[in-house]
Amino acid sequence: MTKRTKRRVLGALLVVGLIVVALFGRPAFYIARAMWRDRDDIAALPPGELDDVSRLNRAKVAEVWKMPADPVMAEDQLRALLRRAKAEKLPVSIAGARHSMGGHAIAPDGVAIQMAGFNRMEFDEESGLLTVGAGALWADVIPYLDTRGRSVVVMQAYDSFTVGGSLSVNCHGWQVGKAPFVSTVESFRLMNAEGNILTCSRTENADLFSLASGGYGLFGVILDVRLRVVSNERYRVERAIFPAERYETEFARRVESSPDAEMAFGRLCVVPGEKTFLREAILTSFHRDPAPDGTLPPLKRIADAGLPRAIFRSSIGSDYGKSLRWDVEKNVVTAIFGSYFSRNQLLHNGVDRLQERSADRVEILHESFVPKGQVPAFLDQLRAIIPRHDIDLLNITVRTVRRDDDTILRYADGDMFAFVFLFNQPLTPEADTKLEAATREIIDATLALGGRYYLPYRLHATPDQFRRAYPASAQFFEGKKRHDPTGLFQNGFFRRYGLGTP
Repeated sequence: MTKRTKRRVLGALLVVGLIVVALFGRPAFYIARAMWRDRDDIAALPPGELDDVSRLNRAKVAEVWKMPADPVMAEDQLRALLRRAKAEKLPVSIAGARHSMGGHAIAPDGVAIQMAGFNRMEFDEESGLLTVGAGALWADVIPYLDTRGRSVVVMQAYDSFTVGGSLSVNCHGWQVGKAPFVSTVESFRLMNAEGNILTCSRTENADLFSLASGGYGLFGVILDVRLRVVSNERYRVERAIFPAERYETEFARRVESSPDAEMAFGRLCVVPGEKTFLREAILTSFHRDPAPDGTLPPLKRIADAGLPRAIFRSSIGSDYGKSLRWDVEKNVVTAIFGSYFSRNQLLHNGVDRLQERSADRVEILHESFVPKGQVPAFLDQLRAIIPRHDIDLLNITVRTVRRDDDTILRYADGDMFAFVFLFNQPLTPEADTKLEAATREIIDATLALGGRYYLPYRLHATPDQFRRAYPASAQFFEGKKRHDPTGLFQNGFFRRYGLGTP
């Protein structure tokens, strides 16, 4: 090779190197910085104290009582515990995975029942019903059903929650054309304040069925649940990118009009800027597409998000990081994760893969439901509200949920689009106050459009906003007095909106 040729080759390599640095240098720097800053240093609470995932509801409790795994032993001991708590005038709270954010699983100075581990499962092939202990995690239920060719009908986007907790908040998911979780429940058994075990269904103890479903543990301890299930199937993923104003139109065309669409969710661009913020959407849908030989992809739970986590974390406090993440979601997600999944694969995903792990910051959720026809108007409101506040919005996911005809404290009084907001903030009272102000504005905008907000998150809504969003709340608390006249079962949610305690 001549010197001239060498110079040309070196020159070409230099140009290529500069192009690589230009294209990938800044993204690599932000991803590396996110990895460097990502740490897990949350200290364990001292004995006698509890909190939830928000880490903003720390409180002392008189006792933490773990539910025994053996059903007979558990029921006898639980009955004795409730009698003792009533005699000693100790309030009782019930917790599963503690992923609520408003003290819903905590009664200060009371007895905290820990349900996790109470997870017996039994599937009846003839009826097609799964009976499952209320303390079972969906992460345990999914593999159990997978070996039987079955899957969950409705659950959250992640499997880190308990079945009893999902019923207590009446969760919804990203399953197409489905009402909230309670719609899949045939019945459940509940131990009330007197220690009596009642079977609750739409025909037996129907009043309690509608109150305790979405009742936040205020009517008794849910022991087990009988669920309808569906077949596990192979799905093909489809993705579309379009202006956010067209979300309802595109969802109707690509999902609601598709006879094989089973699951779907949307993402909205949260990159700050007049031309970018909530201006673009990604719709991801999953359609039945059986393999020619009938096989399904093997079930595998992703334990560590690795690079996807780093890309997600790079968006904290960074406009460029948010832009980088959005570009990745638009352009390379399908290439990384593939095009075919089993239903159980999509559900077998832990929330801990992406969540905040540092001691000085926390991530907070809020969720608003708006009726069909109101999505463009809601987006206009959000574009005005969120930039006014010093808050860090990381994500908005869009889902749909059908009308709930089962519960008293219902958030879906019609077919709704659900907007799930994820904020990152310092773990300080000042940051919580800032987010409270923004959340109240979002709730007002939601209510003005005929919508409602979801109750498991921070108790930022004023009592008046709560009553406007849930006009049956008076009926709900009257039912509370009727079924638990001494107020044995309590938590932060009940104290704020039921008792009016700050």
